[in-house]
Amino acid sequence: MGTLDGQVLINGTDIWREYGAFLTEEKKGGRENLTAILAPAKAKSHIGVNFREHDGTKYSEDLKPKSEERDVTLHFAIFAPTREAWLSRYRAFIKMLKEGEKGWLAVTLPSLGLTMTMFYLDSTSFKPLTYLWTEGVHASSFKVKFREPEPSF
Repeated sequence: MGTLDGQVLINGTDIWREYGAFLTEEKKGGRENLTAILAPAKAKSHIGVNFREHDGTKYSEDLKPKSEERDVTLHFAIFAPTREAWLSRYRAFIKMLKEGEKGWLAVTLPSLGLTMTMFYLDSTSFKPLTYLWTEGVHASSFKVKFREPEPSF
């Protein structure tokens, strides 16, 4: 079992074993993924009543704080031993992210004891890390934005 095995599961599938995909950072020592995963969602606004006859605004005695949905952007990389394998893995990974299970993705991070239920919004910042026109090992990185309707934080 390699060091990337079991780090990220999407809908129960180990993305490293299935697609050669893993979470990465833009720069060595970066913490963008952890920051995105653990950033708390905004609180929903409270409804107040602004009576003309009273100063200020009146709110319920029990505000019952709740969270807004949140967007989570994760930075992935895909590695493969050949150009053909890389193209196949990349296409399959993006297809899986877009389709999910009826569109839903259960992104599980065992090391954090966390599963986030999200759906795919878009993918940005694609960067080939190798030259795709030559044979040999290939890799790329890219960001994927997800929406988490019921935030875990």
